[in-house]
Amino acid sequence: MLRSYRPALFGKDLVAGLVLTTLLVPQGMAYAELAGLPAITGLYTTILALLGYALFGPSRVLVLGPDSSLGPMIAAIVVPFVAADGDPATAVAYASVLALLVGAITVLAGVFNLGFIADLLSKPTQIGYMNGLALTILVSQLPKLFGFSVDADGLIGEAVAFVEAVGDGETVGASLAVGAACLVLIVGLQRLWPIFPAVLAAVVLAIAAVAAFDLADRGVDLVGELPSGFPPLTFPTVPIGDLGLLLAGALGISLVSLTDTISTASVFADKTGDEIDGDREMIGVGAASIAAGCFQGFPVSTSGSRTAVAFQSGARTQVTGLVGAAAIVALLVVAPGLLRNLPQPALAAVVIAASLSLADLAGLRRLRRQRRSDFVLALIAFLSVALLGVLYGIAAAVGMSILNVFRRVWWPHQAILGRAGDVRGYHDTAYRQTTEHLPGLAIYRFDAPLLFANARTFRNQVRRLAAIEPRPAWIIVAAEPITDVDTTAADMLADLDADLDGAGTRLVFAELKDAVQTKVERYGVPTLSDDRFYPTIRTAVDAYATAQSVTWVPGPSPYRLD
Repeated sequence: MLRSYRPALFGKDLVAGLVLTTLLVPQGMAYAELAGLPAITGLYTTILALLGYALFGPSRVLVLGPDSSLGPMIAAIVVPFVAADGDPATAVAYASVLALLVGAITVLAGVFNLGFIADLLSKPTQIGYMNGLALTILVSQLPKLFGFSVDADGLIGEAVAFVEAVGDGETVGASLAVGAACLVLIVGLQRLWPIFPAVLAAVVLAIAAVAAFDLADRGVDLVGELPSGFPPLTFPTVPIGDLGLLLAGALGISLVSLTDTISTASVFADKTGDEIDGDREMIGVGAASIAAGCFQGFPVSTSGSRTAVAFQSGARTQVTGLVGAAAIVALLVVAPGLLRNLPQPALAAVVIAASLSLADLAGLRRLRRQRRSDFVLALIAFLSVALLGVLYGIAAAVGMSILNVFRRVWWPHQAILGRAGDVRGYHDTAYRQTTEHLPGLAIYRFDAPLLFANARTFRNQVRRLAAIEPRPAWIIVAAEPITDVDTTAADMLADLDADLDGAGTRLVFAELKDAVQTKVERYGVPTLSDDRFYPTIRTAVDAYATAQSVTWVPGPSPYRLD
């Protein structure tokens, strides 16, 4: 990308990069503290993430860095390791190792074309997970907004501790005033004037308020002096016995980061007319996390809000990110004390505003209206994150997505087909009133691959159809939706066919794909000979009518599903 860069684009990239920096600095610091790390690590992470993705990422406009959705996950993994001594340097080391693991997993996923991993979180589980995450972040930041801290774990524990602390009068009025004002300003400006740097405005006004009203003397906690300069290249180390737990957490973070990146990249690829390359995106995101991990940083993800700001500000290439990285380096080298009077409640307001943008209540309402089972799935994902914690919540969300796919294969939609006089073809009798039928014929459709998981379901339903009086002479399986038949299902078909033949019912298949029919023939099922397969339902029906010497008669089919 950089080799083919056109200098004519630099003006727009420069402006967009400077505008983006006003968002990168406060958000980077705020999301670092959300992850349980020193604020300065958020700036280190932001710089390296921008550099790493600019070198290896395919998108021209995506902006990577610390992310609000990853912060609670990182904290859930790192904090237990350092709870005993609370040493910030130890926490940074664990977070950096975590970043290296996440980066390695993501790069390998891209190299081996494992982009489908991002699909393990279905849309309903994503909606539920993000709403649970938004609530978790909100509750965790309320004490900082009110000017105190609580010693509690979990959503319920933190909520109870917060209410008790407020009841005990621990609220610092000046902190609450600054934090609430910043939150109202950020949320209000983002809605009324989206292109205005609302976070920058809130930060500048908060710093000004500290100087004007001596807020430090009124109990307001400040960020304090940031370390000057830039950290050297380091390779963090942790006890080898802790790597197993870190790896498990890295897998969850990688999944969330990839899902977020692929979805955001898809949106902006449509805007820029580019083609999305999921595997290269994974390599780019992994490179960003590895770069951050080598310089006291933590895992990163794509930021939809920061990407939108860069795009709206005229960003055309990743030079925008390079400008942002250079600006932050200049801040650390030239003016590290510029943000020392930034109030902690203002950072809490930045995080809470981000958590509100993660919430998607409208999505929950839409799922409830469109498909109740997907709504229940989203609700379970929400409760998993809220009650079990972020890390276990993501594991539960992935597990539910996989189980939901398995459930749909296990109990797929099934139908009895019939013919309506006014419409051509054969139709689901549950949705269309049929007006005629062929005596002794049942047309049964099974809407899934025929596998070990649902072979019993298929067999039982066919047996029930065969037992209905008058017993059908033929059961035609409308097999177009059956995209596969495994060996377990083939053995089941052999037994089923033998049982039906003994009872006087013939089992035949129509519209079975050539590739699937070839598999069945290769399995060597003796009872499923070539004369059991018909290219279309119509040819099978005509063959039945000829063999049985019957014609269509008025009235619906007597055969029904349970």
